[in-house]
Amino acid sequence: MDLGLTDRACIITGGSRGIGRTVARQLAAEGASLLLVGRGEEALRAAVAELGGDARWLACDVTAPDAGDRAVAACRQHFGRVDVLVNNASRSVTRKLEELRDEDWQADWEINVMGPMRLMRAAIPEMVKSGWGRVVNVSSTSGKRPGQRNVAYSVAKAAELSLSKAYADAYARHGVLVNAVTPGPVASELWLEPGGLADQTAQVQGTTREQVLDSTAAALPIRRLGGPEEIAAVIVFLCSQHASNVSGAAWSVDGGANPVII
Repeated sequence: MDLGLTDRACIITGGSRGIGRTVARQLAAEGASLLLVGRGEEALRAAVAELGGDARWLACDVTAPDAGDRAVAACRQHFGRVDVLVNNASRSVTRKLEELRDEDWQADWEINVMGPMRLMRAAIPEMVKSGWGRVVNVSSTSGKRPGQRNVAYSVAKAAELSLSKAYADAYARHGVLVNAVTPGPVASELWLEPGGLADQTAQVQGTTREQVLDSTAAALPIRRLGGPEEIAAVIVFLCSQHASNVSGAAWSVDGGANPVII
C-alpha cells in the first residue's frame, strides 16, 4: 500500500532509539525525508547512517525554549518545508507518589507537554502554508488511566492528549491533522535497557526484572509487551494520506491495557 509519504519532510523527536527510531525506519521505507532530533549526537549519527537515503539529524534538547524553532529551521534548510511532525521524545522513572519531588513533576511537564507544544507551535504554521500536514503526539495509555508507577508522567501524558485535541480542533480546517497514540508497555530501551523501567520497578517492588516483565505482560489482555514496530505502524499510518479523515483522535496501541473504550 502506498501511504503517500514519498518525499514528505518529517521531523521525529526522540528519533535515535526505541519507538522513534522504528518510526524513522518505516517512514524511510515509504520514501520520506527525515530529520531525527535527539540529545545524543553519537546515537543520532548511528541512526542516520543506518537509514541512509534522505535522512539528517539535529542534536537538540526538546525541552529547550528554542527547540521548536531550531528543528523547523533545520528541516526547512535540508528539505525546504515541513510536512510531518512526530513528537516522540519522553522520559519516565519509577517513583512512588509520595516520593515525587517538584523537579520530577516539572521534568515530566517540560518533556511531555511544553516540548510537543513548542514543536507544534513552530511546525504547524509551515504546514498551514502548504495546506497539508500531519502531527502525531506519542502519549501513553497511562494518560487515559493514571498508573501508580509514576503519577507525574501520567498527569503530563494526560495533558499531552488535551494539547493534541486543542491543536487538532484549531488546525483541521487548514488541512493539518493532529492526533495522538497511547502505547502501553513496550519492549524497547525505555523498559529493557539496564536501569530502565523493568529494573527500576524491580527495585521498588523488591523483585527481579524477569518477574516484573512477566507480571506486566500477564496483566495485559494480549499477554505480552508491545513491539516498537507495532506502535510505529500506527504512527506512520496517522502520518499518511490514508488518515485523511482522522483528527483529534487518541489511538490506544496498548494490547488492551486500557479497560475503557476511549
